Amino acid sequence: MEFFYVQGYEATSVAEILKQAGVNSGSLYYFFESKENLLLAVLERYKEMLWSAVIDPAFQRTQDPIERIFAVLEGYRQGLMFTHFTAGCPIGNLALELREEHQEAREKIAENFVGWREAIRKCLDEAADRLPASADREQLAMFILTVMEGGVMQSRAHGSIAPFDACVGQLRNYFNLLLAQRHSTGPPLSAGPPAQD
Repeated sequence: MEFFYVQGYEATSVAEILKQAGVNSGSLYYFFESKENLLLAVLERYKEMLWSAVIDPAFQRTQDPIERIFAVLEGYRQGLMFTHFTAGCPIGNLALELREEHQEAREKIAENFVGWREAIRKCLDEAADRLPASADREQLAMFILTVMEGGVMQSRAHGSIAPFDACVGQLRNYFNLLLAQRHSTGPPLSAGPPAQD
């Protein structure tokens, strides 16, 4: 997990893994037929760790479902700062790296993203009475994932937390608009019919 996270799948050799683990190749291949099988196990482990490593620590900071979303994002912010922008989201990293021939691994990556979105969707469902009735909570969860991954990627590229903060700041503004729209007594704003000549 550490090698794939820090230096990527393709750049990690089996020899490095054997040396770090202190085992011989026979021991490795007894459990994993190939390096790709090891990658699949790593991706499965990430799925198992989602709640304990990412979601639960964030949820413990607040009971408010919307603030829980931003607490999850704050966890990624802290990770960027702690690693000095050298490490981002491990699933996002692998999604960008792996090509089409790694189809099974790409499916596992997609499953990880689905699990993340489901956790965020849970928060949105709990806050449904504060959001506009027209809000598509599934699509909103996907949008939040995109904000996180895009913010992480840009902050790593720039070596600065500013892009991540800007992305999350705009997401916060959007949520403020959604909350205000729910509490508005008037009809939704409309551009109205086109002007007649």
